[in-house]
Amino acid sequence: MNALAATNRNFQLAARILGLDSKVHKSLLIPFREIKVECTVPRDDGSFVSYIGFRIQHDNARGPMKGGIRYHPEVDPDEVNALAQLMTWKTAVANFPYGGAKGGIGCNPRELTVSELERVTRVFTQKIHDLIGIHRDVPAPDMGTNSQTMAWILDEYSKFHGYSPAVVTGKPIELGGSLGREAATGLGVVFATEFLLDEYGMSIANMKFAIQGFGNVGSWAASFIHQKGGKVVAVSDITGAVKNPNGIDIPALLKHKEKAYSLKDFEGGDAMNLNDVLVHECDVLIPCALGGVLNKENAADVKAKFIIEAANHPTDPEADEILSRKGVIIRPDIYANSGGVTVSYFEWVQNIQGFMWEEEKVNYELKRYMKRAFSDIKAMCHTHNCNLRMGAFALGVNKVARATVLRGWEA
Repeated sequence: MNALAATNRNFQLAARILGLDSKVHKSLLIPFREIKVECTVPRDDGSFVSYIGFRIQHDNARGPMKGGIRYHPEVDPDEVNALAQLMTWKTAVANFPYGGAKGGIGCNPRELTVSELERVTRVFTQKIHDLIGIHRDVPAPDMGTNSQTMAWILDEYSKFHGYSPAVVTGKPIELGGSLGREAATGLGVVFATEFLLDEYGMSIANMKFAIQGFGNVGSWAASFIHQKGGKVVAVSDITGAVKNPNGIDIPALLKHKEKAYSLKDFEGGDAMNLNDVLVHECDVLIPCALGGVLNKENAADVKAKFIIEAANHPTDPEADEILSRKGVIIRPDIYANSGGVTVSYFEWVQNIQGFMWEEEKVNYELKRYMKRAFSDIKAMCHTHNCNLRMGAFALGVNKVARATVLRGWEA
């Protein structure tokens, strides 16, 4: 099941739980705007290459639309549409005044030089600058993009609209980025894990974790878990996989990857098959990579008691049902990985106010927002007698539906 079909399925289930009016139901499912543009740029060797760029703006009932821009060869309208819809529900669950959007360019950033990436980014911004904005649609980094990408978008957008630091988040600190933003998604994953384990009288200390994906999110999550006394027993990314039943020395692994650009040949653990990390013996599994990695083929073999979805849509609906029958507790992505967009919201607020926060305040507010959202999800689960995923979806959908009706959408 592709990402859009899976996301729509979860929305339909939540709408049924809520008894949503059929007209509102249809309105919430259809994106506000879909943008598709051609980005033709010169390569460094003088040849030209063309890429297709997308921006899906799903809903703005609760405020400006918000969502990342990813550079990846598999970017397509269905994936971007699904992720835009997820952002709508995610921002509603976190309870700050945003709607959802997502963007992307179908390219492989590893095959482009820095100057070629800059040209692609600037052309893409030129094509969509009049459709994004501080109070309209605020992009952020995602897979294959980073703070430098946001700096280029900010600069190009400012050529048309004047200096506008709040038009993107996830920027370099020197251009108005927020302290704590780089670690925010990983830290939010750890907060989500702590809150969930606490419900069962457990803590991170001495529990065994397997982490699939060791990029920005996975590496920060692993670092915080290591600091709190948790044992990360298996880690993987596209370069390799490492296991150690006694716990991996995460600081040493980070130094190794920084030097070797790979997890291979790390002396603090044994090599393992990449796909085996998902079914490795552990207490908590944290998928931090692509969507759909947990599916009907491997779900029955998952040994973790808890799954914290740090990636977007890592669990297919078929896998969801299998895991539920096994008694696995899943903390859904629209809550678990919301740390990044929460601190993006803080960055946007700081830019608009022209007043920057200390990192301690950023982290304190992040934990407060995630704690409140966790309580709201639990209340929804109790009201509708549903699992955590449906509790989170029902919470998000209900807030957006309520805002849509209050604004008088039928006029």
